[in-house]
Amino acid sequence: MAQMDTRVATVEGPVSGVRGRRTRRGTASWLGIPYAAPPVGPLRFRAPQPVAPWTEVLECDEYGSAPIQDRLFTARANGRFHPRSEDCLTLNVFAPDTVSTAPRPVMVFFYGGAYLLGGTSTPIYDGAFLARARDVIVVTVNYRFGAFGFLDLSAYSTPERPFDGNCGLRDMVAALEWVQRNVAAFGGDPDRVTVFGESAGGAAVLTLLSTPAAEGLFSRAIAQSPAADLVVHRDNAALLADEFVRQVVDPKRRAGRERTGVLEPAEVADIVDGADPGTLLAASKRLLGFTKHAGLSDPLPFAPVVDGDYLPHSPVAAARAGKTHRVPLMIGHNHDEGELFARFWNILPESSHYLVGVHDPEVRAEIERMYPGTGDQIRLSADAVFWIPTTVFAECHAEHSPTFVYRYDYSALALKISGIGATHATELLAVFGVYRHPIGVGLAAAGSWGSTKRITGTMQSLWTWFARTGAPSQRWPRYSAEERNVLVLDDPVRLEVDPDGARRAAWERVHLQMRQD
Repeated sequence: MAQMDTRVATVEGPVSGVRGRRTRRGTASWLGIPYAAPPVGPLRFRAPQPVAPWTEVLECDEYGSAPIQDRLFTARANGRFHPRSEDCLTLNVFAPDTVSTAPRPVMVFFYGGAYLLGGTSTPIYDGAFLARARDVIVVTVNYRFGAFGFLDLSAYSTPERPFDGNCGLRDMVAALEWVQRNVAAFGGDPDRVTVFGESAGGAAVLTLLSTPAAEGLFSRAIAQSPAADLVVHRDNAALLADEFVRQVVDPKRRAGRERTGVLEPAEVADIVDGADPGTLLAASKRLLGFTKHAGLSDPLPFAPVVDGDYLPHSPVAAARAGKTHRVPLMIGHNHDEGELFARFWNILPESSHYLVGVHDPEVRAEIERMYPGTGDQIRLSADAVFWIPTTVFAECHAEHSPTFVYRYDYSALALKISGIGATHATELLAVFGVYRHPIGVGLAAAGSWGSTKRITGTMQSLWTWFARTGAPSQRWPRYSAEERNVLVLDDPVRLEVDPDGARRAAWERVHLQMRQD
């Protein structure tokens, strides 16, 4: 077959990519393509704007800058860290390096990180292995998060200095619009675009399914371990915006300190426009502490804002109302989600947070019986954040669109022995095929060489067949409230009906009571 030309004409201007070498042989990639104007200066806290067209060939051989975050989270390898900048709205395209006779399916990935961290240069998100192994086009997208992406200052907007809400969500939509305009030039099929993401990226997929502006931009969706309820509601967003600005002005301000005076729009504009990115990042980190101290119903300060406009409903509320986009969905969680947070990143709310609105002592007692030990509390929190909202969303979306539910149980021997098991994000090793890459080969070599190869083949086959056809496998039946078919992804794969059904039913009673109240 003929080799793909690495020089491609996009609508915005010509780009030149690179051919893969060594482990990435057989692929072509275009890294750091701008899909929107740099959101700097007067475009800070604004919706993404069109990028200025160019005529000279743009060399796309290195990832664009990571969004603003702590340097620690941009580690790549061997003590190297990726540059960070507000000028971060770029995406990457990975493709087999041969010309196909027919357009290839397109898979667009959104990273996780609790809407606090992330970036496409993270080694595990290298799309070359998946593109080569399964003959698809993979696109990975940088989007704004933290205050830069999800602080809602729109209440302080004026004609002279407008502010937009949900900038990070708007970034994702802008990237999908870029895909629709340009992916055919890379050999992709704009009519077969699958959005997929993990953790906050999985939650973003569910949010896109609930965002009117995203309708028609993709035809399938895969949500891996989504925190389906990870949003900020309008009243909380206003309080958080006010507190954030005060934190920028007074870095020593204590959480819970009384707010005096009303912030005027011109004053807010001067404060946030005059601050450097490091100052805004520091205020963002202090806002995490404020959110916990204030006991807000939304446990994290930065997430898509349910503003009644760009995002009319939270994903779970949209699903319950039958207002999610009519596209096939794959969705699931990992068996041991909570272990990562218990050991490495204690960001999950306390288990008691999820029972605040439960007043029926019988319902509370039933949940407590399901999680009897001290060590079970992290499982309770993980179930409340990931498994249960995912199940509710799947059940409701299935009423109008094909829906396929999985549980990821596989763990390499080293992870199993350590007790980490099939924890949060470990399925990414198989999806992106990195068990033979330096970052994953150690796990494979430690007694799991054959099983890591098999689980990678299984996951990539299911994910990409779904991207091709809208159905992952004839042996994976649809999910519904009447037939709770769940594919357990292990070595080997097995089908179960309503696994952990007693726990699911107990949580169903919790959600029913909270909706009635």
